[in-house]
Amino acid sequence: MKFIFVTGGVVSSLGKGLTAAALGTLLENRGLKVALQKFDPYLNVDPGTMSPYQHGEVYVLDDGAETDLDLGHYERFTSTKLTRMNNLTSGQVYQKVLNNEREGVYLGNTVQVIPHVTDEIKNRIHQLAEKSKADVIITEIGGTTGDIEGLPFLEAIREFALEVGYNNAIFIHVTYVPFIKAAGELKTKPTQQSVAKLREIGIAPHIIACRCEKPLDKELRQKISMFCNVPVEAVIEAKDVDHSIYEMPLMLQRERMDDLVCRLLHLTTPAPNMAHWQEIIRKLIAPQHRVRVGVVGKYIGLQDAYKSVYESIIHGGIGNDCGVEIVQVDAEEIEKFGADKMLHGLGGILVPGGFGERGIEGKILAAKYARENKIPYLGLCLGMQIATIEFARNVLKLEKAHSTEFDENSPHPVIALLDAQRKVTKKGGTMRLGAQPCQLVVGSMAGQLYGSFVIHERHRHRYEFNNAYREKFEKAGFVFSGTSPDGKLVEVIELKDHPFFIASQFHPEFLSKPHQPHPLFKGFIAAAHQYIHHKPL
Repeated sequence: MKFIFVTGGVVSSLGKGLTAAALGTLLENRGLKVALQKFDPYLNVDPGTMSPYQHGEVYVLDDGAETDLDLGHYERFTSTKLTRMNNLTSGQVYQKVLNNEREGVYLGNTVQVIPHVTDEIKNRIHQLAEKSKADVIITEIGGTTGDIEGLPFLEAIREFALEVGYNNAIFIHVTYVPFIKAAGELKTKPTQQSVAKLREIGIAPHIIACRCEKPLDKELRQKISMFCNVPVEAVIEAKDVDHSIYEMPLMLQRERMDDLVCRLLHLTTPAPNMAHWQEIIRKLIAPQHRVRVGVVGKYIGLQDAYKSVYESIIHGGIGNDCGVEIVQVDAEEIEKFGADKMLHGLGGILVPGGFGERGIEGKILAAKYARENKIPYLGLCLGMQIATIEFARNVLKLEKAHSTEFDENSPHPVIALLDAQRKVTKKGGTMRLGAQPCQLVVGSMAGQLYGSFVIHERHRHRYEFNNAYREKFEKAGFVFSGTSPDGKLVEVIELKDHPFFIASQFHPEFLSKPHQPHPLFKGFIAAAHQYIHHKPL
């Protein structure tokens, strides 16, 4: 088994996760079985209780693990199915070490960062290796080299590489080569300093991936090669992509990164066939059709807050050979200026998940605008609850109808806390989480889109449709097209007499891939195009 460790230097948000995922794509297309994992140095046990402004979206896995958004890249770029085994935080490490100490596992030894914390980190790599039976395991270390909280992880992978042998483990360091506008040139000094910091720890990178705005010329590559002690061919240009993150595997292939990795790890494989990936890029760069859709959210200021939603919309476009312009609409702006001003001219309206009361009335106005004007609407989690509240208020005339999440004293709590959640006091990891089965109604739009009547989708919520109101809604043309197998929990709703109005209690964005667009997103983009252009794709 071979091991690849991806570290980052100079600044955060360089794209370590995308680099790891894109390399995984190339190795998979060479016929290798690849597993990816992310080590996050923060002390939270998981990101489930963190604000999207702090951390971006929380990506949920089939087994209910709340993880870093980079795991979304791993699943979108490769065929690997991830579990909680694929994401490790300092919080989990220290929690395990302290539990072991209380239980006497260490037999009276003084518990220290080395070896107890580092051993726990190494154990996670071994556990994934044993469980996955992969040919190659790619492990990304979160944060930036030099961060104090990241030191135990770097020490652990240094030890691990020594233990498995240097023919079986390599280090890829992703750095930043800034373009200084006033000087009109790229500067290599931050990369040199970052690699020097890494070498102080005892890790000498085999490959340096240089994030840059401008191309790296031969002279710059030679300079980085000399000062960072790597061959020139191991200085990889990772220039900002022109159109989409899905260009990254092809960009790294042009740089022959996968060839170099295979050579360093003594892997004999055929060159990857990336024809299907090239077709994806063709549809992104030169699509046959175009459409604009609006995403109405409360974390619009941060791109990563709705990362999987935006990517899934793009996938829906790829599935229809349709370029999609995503218009980000702040829900609070709708409250100030009205729905028509903020949403006019869009082909479709999507309301994603979220927590907290801010912006709720703007989202309700967006759902009303979509319903009344027959604009395609897709609601995700909170977006389904929003559509329910809007219908209750404006069609059923249930005054002050609401969710008990936002108004505990609502006279018509059409959305209420799940029974299983009533006694829950701890916030972390206690929602309804992970893949759950859903039964779709024969003849429903959801059933037609999926082409199946039993599906499994990922959840992350505490509140559900209140069944006390079910009969009222059904009589008014509100369709419950998907439920839990026992029929007790509403999972999908849609409207009669509307070209496309579907909302799900689950999060379909967590199962969409560029070459396998999720049925709901593919259908949404097709409907949006038809609405604007008055003709089907």
